[in-house]
Amino acid sequence: MSLYVDIRKDLGGFRLRVTFEAGQEVMGILGASGCGKSMTLCCIAGVEKPDWGRIVLDKTVWFDSERGINLPPQKRKAGLLFQNYALFPHMTVEQNLMTGLRAAERDQRKARAAAEEMMDRFCLTGLRRHRPPQLSGGQQQRAALARILLARPKVLMLDEPFSALDGYLRWKLEMELMDILGEFDGPTLFVSHNRDEIYRLCHRACVMDHGTSTPPSSVKAVFEKPQTLSACLISGCKNYSEAERDGGEGQGTRLYARDWGVSLDCGERVPKDAAYIGVRSHYIRLVRDGERKELLNSVECRICRIVEDVFHMIVMVRPLSAPFDSDRGQLRLEMPKTLWQEYAGQSQAKEGDTVWIRIAPEDILVLKM
Repeated sequence: MSLYVDIRKDLGGFRLRVTFEAGQEVMGILGASGCGKSMTLCCIAGVEKPDWGRIVLDKTVWFDSERGINLPPQKRKAGLLFQNYALFPHMTVEQNLMTGLRAAERDQRKARAAAEEMMDRFCLTGLRRHRPPQLSGGQQQRAALARILLARPKVLMLDEPFSALDGYLRWKLEMELMDILGEFDGPTLFVSHNRDEIYRLCHRACVMDHGTSTPPSSVKAVFEKPQTLSACLISGCKNYSEAERDGGEGQGTRLYARDWGVSLDCGERVPKDAAYIGVRSHYIRLVRDGERKELLNSVECRICRIVEDVFHMIVMVRPLSAPFDSDRGQLRLEMPKTLWQEYAGQSQAKEGDTVWIRIAPEDILVLKM
């Protein structure tokens, strides 16, 4: 089963431009708040109408602007789990689940048996008489997802399903959701601004930035080799600088990072459209004075700040060559506490001291606009 989406929608100062295809998999849509993720799901479900484009599930056309086709939501059978779960507040859990069965099962005895089975599966049996205001966030989510699955959707769409939950409950339900999605026979779209959720739950993903989607790729490719600055930032990279090719037409493997004031070897030929350089905080390594001459891309810096996190140390440094005496010219390093204690114990490093760092060529992200 395959879902094809190619749509455009203008909303005043905001333009939605989305193109992707999802098979029987969990495909992530990663993006910041307000980038158009939820609007995309609403257009697929038929809640909103695109201005132009096509939405096709296998050979069934859900929307085609040129042919004037726009199936209503009930004929699309797309299960959409909203952020607030959208349970009917005046109904009990059992009644909410039964609403998901009305269109799929006309036999009331079979409907009740199916609802009973689903309540048992989602650990809701003891809550059948409870109404949504009496449920916790996790219980509401389970009830909403059970209702959607009872309607036998052909496509499952989850819109920030963990955003209202605390950390422990979020992890617990994420593990449960992995099993449920593994059993679902159809495309699943998982929308989130949380990079870790996308990485753990999805097979492929696209990044949305200001209404425009990137071509989907494997989740590992999204995080290990982002192509644009927006994709790099949403994937969690903390360090980036405006950049330009350095070295003319010779070897052509160097980039000059303007904000840091350093030229770095990227290990491979730099494309002409390179506009930024990025490097993840945990890939930057502190080196000792005796090592730096032998290492490519060693940079002399001054320690601006040392911050202790729960499990890591965060060290903010500024290259001595940086033209900006501000956060813009700083680099963020993250390392296990044991590694920092070993380094600081021998060097007595502290805020204001000069240190050397190293950025390996293979850890540099060359980015387009």
